[in-house]
Amino acid sequence: MNAQDRARSVAYQRRKRINILALTLSLGAMVFGLFWLFWILWETLRLGVGGLAWATLTQMTPPPNEAGGIANAIYGSFLMVLLATFVGTPIGIMAGIYLAEYDPKGWLAEVTRFVNDILLSAPSIVIGLFVYAVVVARFKSFSGWAGVMALALIVIPVVIRTTENMLQLVPSAMREAAYALGTPKWKVILMITLRAARAGVVTGVLLAVARISGETAPLLFTALNNQFWTSNLGDPMASLPVTIFKFAMSPYENWQHLAWAGVLLITVTVLGLNIIARVLTRHKG
Repeated sequence: MNAQDRARSVAYQRRKRINILALTLSLGAMVFGLFWLFWILWETLRLGVGGLAWATLTQMTPPPNEAGGIANAIYGSFLMVLLATFVGTPIGIMAGIYLAEYDPKGWLAEVTRFVNDILLSAPSIVIGLFVYAVVVARFKSFSGWAGVMALALIVIPVVIRTTENMLQLVPSAMREAAYALGTPKWKVILMITLRAARAGVVTGVLLAVARISGETAPLLFTALNNQFWTSNLGDPMASLPVTIFKFAMSPYENWQHLAWAGVLLITVTVLGLNIIARVLTRHKG
């Protein structure tokens, strides 16, 4: 073996050792993360199942040391998340279409992307404080509408980013073929590009819903809480994350059981939404 072959062999062995080290560290990090994930899921399941009962899903939040459930909190969370999704999704999709199809390199698009990045990275408590200052403090009342506004401000940037990215992945040849047939731009977007990116856009919406489903800080500053059942969004409204926060910090055993039941419900819901999003993404691929 000449000197050149020996040098190649030494370099190969060095790369092999580095590869084994990197693979070992990556597997160790994965096992470390999965350990804590499964531990959290196990504790949530173990403690949450004990608090689940028919009364948990049908009765209102009880006073200390009395029987009851979290039906009003579940309803409040469902209503505010649903309305926030209906408000934020169209705005996010239309803004994403503008960024990807109409003016991808203009000054307005650059400003929009900059503001969107700020909203994506901003802590949710900051958004809650903003809505508190703009809505709650001005009208001198906590309300479900303020909670919907705060959650919608979290949904919008996620949907904008996902919609823009998915539309940019659509091949330009599809657009050019449609334009060659005389199709107007709005119809190309609606019938060609948006339809081709449909799975990715839906995935972004589901991920946004999964994110706002467990948000507590924005609702503490906007919707606050309500121990009773209410459908009036102009009044303070109960939500599952805030109820969990309140009950988990209490010294009362029945409230703690209900808090763990609420944690289990949110975990199952968010996990289900993420699984659906992954399935849609894989189907698209």
